[in-house]
Amino acid sequence: MTRLAHHPTLVFFFTIIGLVISSGLSLYLYIQGGFSATWLLITLITVAFISALYLQFNKQNKHMGFVLKSLANGDSSLGLSQHHPMRQHLEEIKTRIQSARLSAEQQAHFLQTLLVHIDLAVLVFDSEGKVIESNPAVIRLLGKPINHSEDLEDIAPLVNECDNSLKTIANWQYGEQQDNLSIQITSAQIQGQIRKIVTLQSIRDALQNKEQQAYKRLTKVLTHEVANSITPLSSIAQTCEGLLPDTLSFDDEEDKQDLALALQTLAKRTEYLGAFIARFRTVSNLPSPALQPAQLASIVEGIYQLHQQSCHQANIDLQLDISHSQLVMLDTAQIEQVLINLTKNAIEAVQQRNDEDQRNTRQVVLKTGANNAGQHYIEISDNGPGIAEHVIDMIFVPFFTTKQQGSGIGLSLSRQIMINHGGDLIYLRREQGACFRCVFG
Repeated sequence: MTRLAHHPTLVFFFTIIGLVISSGLSLYLYIQGGFSATWLLITLITVAFISALYLQFNKQNKHMGFVLKSLANGDSSLGLSQHHPMRQHLEEIKTRIQSARLSAEQQAHFLQTLLVHIDLAVLVFDSEGKVIESNPAVIRLLGKPINHSEDLEDIAPLVNECDNSLKTIANWQYGEQQDNLSIQITSAQIQGQIRKIVTLQSIRDALQNKEQQAYKRLTKVLTHEVANSITPLSSIAQTCEGLLPDTLSFDDEEDKQDLALALQTLAKRTEYLGAFIARFRTVSNLPSPALQPAQLASIVEGIYQLHQQSCHQANIDLQLDISHSQLVMLDTAQIEQVLINLTKNAIEAVQQRNDEDQRNTRQVVLKTGANNAGQHYIEISDNGPGIAEHVIDMIFVPFFTTKQQGSGIGLSLSRQIMINHGGDLIYLRREQGACFRCVFG
């Protein structure tokens, strides 16, 4: 009987045969003798066959319903008996569903991996403005996690009011770092739900990359076309100067002096050009920072001790203000070079103060701290004459300088080092003097 239960087709067949026989027999007995005990018994057997047929049909429907629900919920463990007529079709359905689910999972994993590795910041919002998908580039670009469209501050109205598509540019400021963002917003209906896909990209980063590429190409030209010619010129000029005999006579003694001076000038100028190109190569081929954990306070204290004696001799009040000590991932050698450049500039600035300013103490301050966005910084400020308003936008341009003997390398190199550390070097306007802040992202 148990074996027969696993053959629903045979059970159904025998039940139908029994129902037909019992029905026919019951009808025959009724025609021949009317109501009788035998007719009643056969009639009850007929009703039993009908009930069995109904129960079997209902059982098969329920079992099929459980199987289909389990498939809908991703559970393929339930199935039909080996001899069930629908078993083969069900197995085909299972195979197709599993194949489709595997393909969807692989595609979702691929898209998730792609979002993680691309530099483009991607945000997906639902109709309520909540973020349902984002990638790590969002935090790297914006400096904070975004959970709702309102977290985008000034960009939020663009996202909320966009009904179709939009491409624009907007300003973004995180802490003290300013950036221009290229924004593209697309509204689409996905699986019956309105979704807004927002992509963000830094224009500043793109411009800086193009700028560095231009510097590198120019460096190659200077190195191969100019530097290779300057070196022998300098050597020849120095050789000719040494070959001039003391007994060499000229019609005019001043001609001999002019010749020696010309050779000396040629040697010095070619040597200066060679050094200039070497400095340019330093800006263009700056190595990537070797990041290690370091205390900002320890680095600033080292810079303070390095300049303390020279500032004392020059009658400059060098102050140290360590109100914030934090462990930061950085390249100590590169950051120290930045601080040395900025401190040197500050010392030179206070030394340029005119006589009227000498009534106040010449002062340079080295300071550590953190801004409202939680970014750590090192600040070098002075009470010198400051930077003229009309050249502030040019101070980080390579080779631009307001000093007579300056090369214009220090600030641009220092800023590039800070950018490579994920931060920035910014100039803060003050009522008196200048202030440069190294911000660590």
